[in-house]
Amino acid sequence: MARLSIEHLNKKYGDLTVVDDVTIDIADGEFLVLLGPSGCGKTTTLRMVAGFVPPSAGKLTIGTRDVTTLPPWKRNCGLVFQSYALFPHMTVAENVAFGLEMRKVSPADRGPRVAEALRLVQLAGFDERYPRQLSGGQQQRVALARALAMEPDVLLLDEPLSNLDAKLRQEVRVEIRDLQRKLGLTTIMVTHDQEEALTMADRLVVMEKGQVRQIGTQRELYEKPADRFVAGFIGRSAFLDGEIAAPGRFRTKGGLDIACGAATATGAATLALRPERIAVADEAAGCANRFEAKVEHASYLGALLDIHVSLSEHDRMLLQIPNRQGAAEPKPGETITIGWGQDAGLVYPRED
Repeated sequence: MARLSIEHLNKKYGDLTVVDDVTIDIADGEFLVLLGPSGCGKTTTLRMVAGFVPPSAGKLTIGTRDVTTLPPWKRNCGLVFQSYALFPHMTVAENVAFGLEMRKVSPADRGPRVAEALRLVQLAGFDERYPRQLSGGQQQRVALARALAMEPDVLLLDEPLSNLDAKLRQEVRVEIRDLQRKLGLTTIMVTHDQEEALTMADRLVVMEKGQVRQIGTQRELYEKPADRFVAGFIGRSAFLDGEIAAPGRFRTKGGLDIACGAATATGAATLALRPERIAVADEAAGCANRFEAKVEHASYLGALLDIHVSLSEHDRMLLQIPNRQGAAEPKPGETITIGWGQDAGLVYPRED
């Protein structure tokens, strides 16, 4: 285990800045997830930590060691790739032992470490199989065992579940999280999958255009997103553009007057509402904000119904309601009453 410190990390390719002044402290045994859209700089950040990409500026510290300029093999990081990167001509045991062999670990010590790593990932007895004889989930476990056999200070996971089908992905992410907790490994994982990030992380780092937009727990990022980007990227939000007409009053582009406790300083702004906080029909009766809305589209999602509605020519939003037994699904063109409390929304400066 080791604390990892990333200080003012920067990466440029010519005039293009890929990672811009990233600073993150990861505690001993913490599971941190870097989350963001493609091209946001999360994988480049991970590869700089691993030593595969030299930073243009900044400092990396593992424990008490400054590893900024050290080559990958001197950092003691275990890395699990998106593509597994297993050698097809080697057995499972040989793949797991490969890194130990490169580090000149004696054969007498290699055997027990390989056996223990395979036991941890529930692959004891698979020693003599080849990667082609394994399922995708088993290959991923071999890649994880190879990283664990190195007894790393920091475990780095680069979109490790993206090649698995949805059901297997759910199973393997639980296994990885349980194993990380059991071993107390300081871990950084890169993903663009929100659900994966929310279920596995101790803390999340949301990135966009090479910059950190917010760091926090799942609850902090979902309930108190720092800006419109985070509100739209973590979970789902309905956005209404307009202006703060007066303290506590928000007016949309379509002319709707909304009571909003978060509306303070006047000016152009955006109101963000989580879909599940919008009430429908009788449940909207006591809400501070009540409007008639026209159903544009309804999606059946099993436990939930996604409903897209328009409140005016310029104001459209998404709401979610529980799919209760016997409840009628709203039809396109139908008019329904919706409502929400004055403290249900968040207000952000409007972005062009």
